[in-house]
Amino acid sequence: MSTPQQNNPIELEKINQETAKIKWSELQRFFAAGQAIFIASNLDLICTAQHMAADNNVFLEEAIANNTIHPVTDEQAKEWLANDISTWTVVVKPWLLVQPITPKPD
Repeated sequence: MSTPQQNNPIELEKINQETAKIKWSELQRFFAAGQAIFIASNLDLICTAQHMAADNNVFLEEAIANNTIHPVTDEQAKEWLANDISTWTVVVKPWLLVQPITPKPD
């Protein structure tokens, strides 16, 4: 899936600067408020944030249908908290996009 605003480097830079690596344990209030959105590892977090900011319904409907974007489930939240995982996060108001950081195999 392509970047929606490839000719808008300012928006891309802004989203990139607002992306942070954060432990899941620090994001509990966003989960409790229903604002934490899971982004699958096969999606580019920055591009996905751009699509959401641009209200790209075609992209979003496809990603939701493929289960690559969805609200963080109770099961995910419990597992992530138990394992104290790190995530990449970015805010696209009112949502907090969360992508678990998976360790690279040796």
